[in-house]
Amino acid sequence: MDNSSLAQFVDTHCHLEMGQFDQDRDEMIRRAVAAGIGTMITVGSDLEGAAKAIGITEQYENIFSSVGVHPHEASKCDESVYQSLRSLVSHKKVVAIGETGLDYHYDHSPREIQKDVFRKHLQLASDVNLPVIIHCREAWDDTIDILKEIGVSRGVMHCFSGDRKMAAEVISLGYHLSIAGPVTFKKSADLSEVARLVPDEYLLLETDAPYLSPEPYRGKRNEPAHLVHTARHIAELRTIRLEDLARITSLNAKRLFGIGRISEKAEIAYKIRNSLYLNITNRCTNACTFCVKFQTDYVKGHKLRLDREPSEAEVREAIDDPTRYAEIVFCGYGEPLSRLDLVKGISLWVKQQHGRVRVNTNGQANLIHKRSIIGELKGLVDSISISLDAHDEETYTRICRPVFPNAFHEVLQFIRETKDVIPEVRITVVALEGVDIEKCRSIAGDLGVGFTVRTLDVVG
Repeated sequence: MDNSSLAQFVDTHCHLEMGQFDQDRDEMIRRAVAAGIGTMITVGSDLEGAAKAIGITEQYENIFSSVGVHPHEASKCDESVYQSLRSLVSHKKVVAIGETGLDYHYDHSPREIQKDVFRKHLQLASDVNLPVIIHCREAWDDTIDILKEIGVSRGVMHCFSGDRKMAAEVISLGYHLSIAGPVTFKKSADLSEVARLVPDEYLLLETDAPYLSPEPYRGKRNEPAHLVHTARHIAELRTIRLEDLARITSLNAKRLFGIGRISEKAEIAYKIRNSLYLNITNRCTNACTFCVKFQTDYVKGHKLRLDREPSEAEVREAIDDPTRYAEIVFCGYGEPLSRLDLVKGISLWVKQQHGRVRVNTNGQANLIHKRSIIGELKGLVDSISISLDAHDEETYTRICRPVFPNAFHEVLQFIRETKDVIPEVRITVVALEGVDIEKCRSIAGDLGVGFTVRTLDVVG
């Protein structure tokens, strides 16, 4: 089967070395690849499993391994086992330590021993500079306390099953969240909320195969090919395309585990859902406290921090055929209307090709160009989205940190001018502490324009 057109995922946690796959391991791996699971990390649960996992990685280029002792087996992890793990870590296909952690649901090993072994694994991860894969079941407080105690902040909370508050705590420590099949179950409201709202850069996917099969395979043996069902459900929760989720989570896995190739070239045109976004400048007259560019170079798995501004010809080439998309959107790491001539030139070309144009702006173009510019966009722009982000001047100045004085009132004037020229006008506000959303909604109503509340840390 040709999988070149499939979204390519990374199954960041499976147990391909387990006996459940002894009869059809090769076929199972081929099914995974055919389904679009381009890379898998098989996770050892004890010393024997770790050695077997490494053996599998030597047979398959696209499979990597993690080595560790599961908390169920912690009582067997004496010094000789620990030293053997240290020797396995040097293998070139070992990309993580674990799974390790605490399991107070079954208590197969005494809790104090579990905690001691967990600390040793974290220290090993620190010593060899590898991420750690963490198992936590009904042991939340102790898990968090030990993570803070040891100070290791690079890894993943595997098969996350907590709520939004717990997710925020994990992220605050620098850890990724990996979502597995249970998110597809009917009674998974808390987990579904987490899967919907966790920031892009902290999200991973896994199967935990042969366990935790998603719907419609619940109750049957799980395998990496089934990851697509979990991914499709999460993509729907996040209102993005499957290919968007694959790009986001695969980038995260590559960066965390140091596997695969990551392009360092910034994208001029990048697709999200059915829209094509244009990234034409890093320059902006605001330095918003919530802006994603102060946290990462990536949006939805696309690298956007430019090393130079593209020419109009380069932008046209990056777009290719505007009619392939629902709309062409000027929205990148900077304020697009700072490059007004390019926006006008590209918009005219897109309209000539029967495409649709939207501009996302901070509403300060008049200040930037020292004249009213909105008339120059008449007939070129179908929709404009203006970031207001505050209900008054004081709040706007504190949150958006504009270079221009009196910027808030100038943005309001820009909105007034725009609604008479552009067919669709909408103001947007990020839900931040201290921002009166209802007052912002009232401003939109008074101005006669649309209104959207954006969720903090949900970009694109």
